Amino acid sequence: MSKTNLGEEIKDWVVSIIIAIVLAFFIRYFIVELYMVEGPSMRPTLVNGERLVVNKFIYRLKQPEKGDIVVFRYPRDPSRDFIKRVIGVAGDTIEVKDGKVFLNGQLLNESYILERTRGSYPAATIPEGHIFVMGDNRNNSEDSRFRDVGFVSLEMLKGKAVMVFWPFDQMKTLP
Repeated sequence: MSKTNLGEEIKDWVVSIIIAIVLAFFIRYFIVELYMVEGPSMRPTLVNGERLVVNKFIYRLKQPEKGDIVVFRYPRDPSRDFIKRVIGVAGDTIEVKDGKVFLNGQLLNESYILERTRGSYPAATIPEGHIFVMGDNRNNSEDSRFRDVGFVSLEMLKGKAVMVFWPFDQMKTLP
């Protein structure tokens, strides 16, 4: 192999590696990101240590919907991320009473929770540009019912959790 051919091959490899790195950063920043579940707040749907694929692009095209599992920046410390379920969107009225969650005056059918919700939350209407989120493990979840989280601004959303990919035997898509 001549020096010219070797030089061209090295140049091709360097260009290919640079393109791969740029694409990887683009995909991670704008399209998808991997997250690890920390803590019990989303049990039984998600458990501590599971790894998730989060679609970071979806909310550029549409608004979050009730039932979506979202990752957002914790309002009190934006360097931390929280994972919760969207219970209500702008214009909805939320209330928790007698261990049950009511959305617009209707009892929510929540097959994904294991026990009655302790405590109460007075009826409140979700403002424009915000969502109301709760963990599936209601009695062990810091969520919109708490002042430090409150209504979550859409600007704080990082994306929608779409899949558990680790551990492999627990792999599943999410609603």
